[in-house]
Amino acid sequence: MPDQPADPVVSAPRPASPLRLIAVGVVGGLLSGAFGVGGGIIMVPLLIVLAGFDQRRAAATSLAAIVPTAIVGSIAYFANGEVDLAAAGLVAVGGIGGSWIGAHLLRRLPIGWLRWGFIVLLLVVAVRLVIVPPDRTADPAEFDLGIGIAYVGLGFVMGIAAGLFGIGGGLIMVPAFITLFGMGDLLAKGTSLAAMIPTSISGSIANIRGRMLVARDGLIVGAAATLAAIPGVALAFLLPPTVAAWLFAALLVAASVQLSVRAIRAGRSERS
Repeated sequence: MPDQPADPVVSAPRPASPLRLIAVGVVGGLLSGAFGVGGGIIMVPLLIVLAGFDQRRAAATSLAAIVPTAIVGSIAYFANGEVDLAAAGLVAVGGIGGSWIGAHLLRRLPIGWLRWGFIVLLLVVAVRLVIVPPDRTADPAEFDLGIGIAYVGLGFVMGIAAGLFGIGGGLIMVPAFITLFGMGDLLAKGTSLAAMIPTSISGSIANIRGRMLVARDGLIVGAAATLAAIPGVALAFLLPPTVAAWLFAALLVAASVQLSVRAIRAGRSERS
């Protein structure tokens, strides 16, 4: 049978294995600190592969886990002077509204669309990382009204992606901060983590109301990710920006291949 939109009110799923959730959180937290993303870009595939979650539950759990991870990671970047609070605040304003729309779409869209949309997102970001190497010494664009409006617009797009795919939005923000606003890669990563805190909270509240999230699962993954985020930030300062970009791109390609295989198998099973 073809995929059907999910009913907006469903029974809450059962809790998953704590050990598997901890493993997902550790990997996601390391990547969150190292690359300035919420970790969801890796946590979602791992929750699907290791914990047996479907795309919706994985996205909702990942988004909840991003909250403490982003808080700790952004504090570490801020301590090193690598957070633009004004930019983060404006992006967050747009992100809160966008995350509610994304969470609503997560409940409504067919699961097949979510699977392949997430895979395409992984590959697009991987290609961008390879083609446009980051510059650690870049100077950000001078702030004015137009730049402020652009930050809010970026946040709105990022919020939709966060709610829909369970990512913190760093995959969109970090490249945009570097390419469109002239930030260096460390400043872009720190600002991204700070901006995704209210966005992740907003989307997670919507997911709890929609009964797509077991709060205990999100807390376990989030706690493990939080502890791992601190050494991840230290790694970000040690790795040359080009090396970091290539490593992250390789991870994204590997994740997309794994998810593509699973999506094809799931599609065949649903048609049979």
